[in-house]
Amino acid sequence: MPRISTLRITRSHKIATAVLVAAGSVSAIAATGGPSEAQTTATRPSISVEPVAAAGIPTAKDAAAKKAAQETAAKEAAAKKAMAARKATAEKDAAEARSEKQAANRSTERKAVTPKKFANNLDGWIRESLDIMKKKNIPGSYEGLHRNIMRESSGNPNAVNDWDINAQNGIPSKGLLQVIQPTFDAYHVKGTPKKLTDPVANITAAANYAADRYGSIDNVDSAY
Repeated sequence: MPRISTLRITRSHKIATAVLVAAGSVSAIAATGGPSEAQTTATRPSISVEPVAAAGIPTAKDAAAKKAAQETAAKEAAAKKAMAARKATAEKDAAEARSEKQAANRSTERKAVTPKKFANNLDGWIRESLDIMKKKNIPGSYEGLHRNIMRESSGNPNAVNDWDINAQNGIPSKGLLQVIQPTFDAYHVKGTPKKLTDPVANITAAANYAADRYGSIDNVDSAY
């Protein structure tokens, strides 16, 4: 009787057993239907899905963004309008200020150019002389001028003394305050005519001379 190898039988048995076990496992899986849908879903990671706008229909987020943009545009427009209004007001105020300044300058110029009006008589000559004397800081009063004029010439601007020592020397005293030519030339006040018998020039030069020699025409009570 032939001998059968124990080792060969053992290996064949193990292989057959393994095949049977594998087949049983496959049958078991097929019977149970594999892992359930719920189990499969549970193992999947959750995904957040943003709402997608349908064609031509904005989402709530789009509407909010559009509203915010409109509000921003409205604020910018209001700010520009307010700025333009402030600029217009400032320009108007500046124009009015310039106009007022120009008007004031014109008024000042007219006052500076327009000379004072004085009567062409003794009262007017004295007052005009006093106006010039005030500007030149020459002392004297209306009373002092009038008093000396009446004594020297009785108010005649063309009066000439042709008998005193000055006349004898060829330089007669002339005018309202009887001034000789050398004295008039030395004390003539700029702004008055350079004519000895001009009433205003004669009075002002005499007052200037009297201020230098006596302190003021008011201090003169006789021939000077």
